[in-house]
Order: sequence, then C-alpha cells, then structure tokens
Amino acid sequence: MAAGLKRQNQEKSPVKEKLLPRKLIAPALIFSIVLTQVPFLVTIYFSLMEWNLLKPQEKAFAGIDNYIYVFQTGDLLPAIIATVGLTAFSVICSLLVGLFFAVLLDRKFRGQSVARTLIITPFLIMPAASALIWKFSMFDTNIGIINYIVQKLGFSAIGWSTQYPYISVIILLTWQYAPFMMLILLSGLQSQSREVLEAASVDRAGIWRTFAFITLPHLRQYTEIAILLGTIMLLQAFDPVAIMTKGTGGTKTLAYLLYERAFVGMNVGQAAAYGVVTVILTIIVATISLRSLFKVFISGVNK
Repeated sequence: MAAGLKRQNQEKSPVKEKLLPRKLIAPALIFSIVLTQVPFLVTIYFSLMEWNLLKPQEKAFAGIDNYIYVFQTGDLLPAIIATVGLTAFSVICSLLVGLFFAVLLDRKFRGQSVARTLIITPFLIMPAASALIWKFSMFDTNIGIINYIVQKLGFSAIGWSTQYPYISVIILLTWQYAPFMMLILLSGLQSQSREVLEAASVDRAGIWRTFAFITLPHLRQYTEIAILLGTIMLLQAFDPVAIMTKGTGGTKTLAYLLYERAFVGMNVGQAAAYGVVTVILTIIVATISLRSLFKVFISGVNK
C-alpha cells in the first residue's frame, strides 16, 4: 500500500514541476494583461463610437466609419512617413555619436567614471524636460546658447523650431539616445579580446586598419541590438514633436496625430481609431524587430 502511494507521488511530481513555473509567473502575467489589454479593448470600443467632446450628448454607434475616416483623410500616410523618417535618422545619428563616445571611453584616463556619468545623463532626463531644455535654452532665437554662438561668429540668429523643425527633432533625439547606444557599444568594445588587439599592434596594422577590420566586425551584433532596441523606443517619441514643433515641417508622427485628433479636434472616436491602427503597426514593427533581436542573441550564443 505504502509502495503504491509512493509510486503515485513520484508520477505526480513531474507534473507539479511543470506547473510550478506557470504558477509563479501567473500573477505577473495576469497583472500585465489587465494593465495593457483592458485599456486596448476600451480603445477599440471607443473607436466604434461617434463621440465628439464638443457634443457629448450626441454619442452614438458609428461602426467602422472612424476607420474609414482614418484611411480616407490622407493624414495616416504622411504620419507614417514622418515617424519612419525621424526614427531612422535619429537611430543612425545616435548610433554614430554613441560609437564615437564609446571609443573615447574605451581607455583608461583620469576622470573616466565622471565623464561616463556625464555622457549618460541625457538618457536619464525626462523626455518632456529634454524638449523644454532644447527649445528654450538651446534653440531659442533670443536666449538660446546655439544662436548666441552663431551670432558671435557673425551670422544671424536661426529659428530652429520654425525654420528647421525636422532637423531640430533629430538633434534632440540624437542627444537623448546617443548615451543608450554608447552603453551597448561600449560593452562590445570592452568584450574585445586584448590578445587579438595586441597581435594586430605587433603586426603594425595601425589604428584605422585595426578598427575597420577587427573592431567593427566584432561590434556587428552589438550594433544590431542597439539599432533594434533604439528603433522600438524611438517609434514612441512624442514629447519633442508636441513641445518643439507642434507637428509642423513634416514632424507630425503617429503619436502626435493621435493626440491632435483627441485633444485638438476633440473627436474621441477618430482618435481611438488612429490609436488602434497605430498599435497594430507598432506590434508588427516590434514583432519583426524582436524576432531579429532573438536571432542575434541565438547566433551569438552559438558562436
């Protein structure tokens, strides 16, 4: 009898071991689903309603009329182009600037830790605060530091946010996300084999040849990771556009277009439809990016 009970307990233990990880992760999974999916379902519900905040009593069921409006007005495609363009240029510029600082910090010098902390600081500042700093302290035509230097050089002041809004947003996003790129690339530089670098030095390969034929190929996986993660984060950029340009000059991204329909146009139904479309497009981009990211990790592990 005892032997039979022992055998049953041994047979049940593998099942319990398989269920244990699921039980442990269940509270966090349920919390994440409630926190993310319930608001999304409410947004889908709002997108099917005709609801203008200026006429709150005239709320009615609209069906797919809001989605027809989204694809017929012609605002969606320019917003997608602006989002892709700003994201691509910002990722490339921040990657190059991050690589420059990573190479500088990949050596021992007095005050290295202080310099690293100062370079990382822009990434730790709130996006809204960063946009306000650049709008008034850097780009302002009267008190901006950049225009002060430009005028000292004998040139006239430049209205960055009005004359060059596209470039202004790219400069701000580059300044903010270059430290993030730098951290990833710096970890790649510090994982380089010192023996290989010493062998290249002995063979008189030179700094540029060593960097081009040894360091850059080694940084390929780290570069891919930085680009993928940076793209996912920069697709959500909203504060620079809302605070600095108000969507002018080709900077009206999907995030700002949604905000404009909700809080300027006062149309909750249309804004919700834009939100649903934006979420679907973001999920597609994030899925492709994360799959590529996992392939990078797997290839790195196999090597």
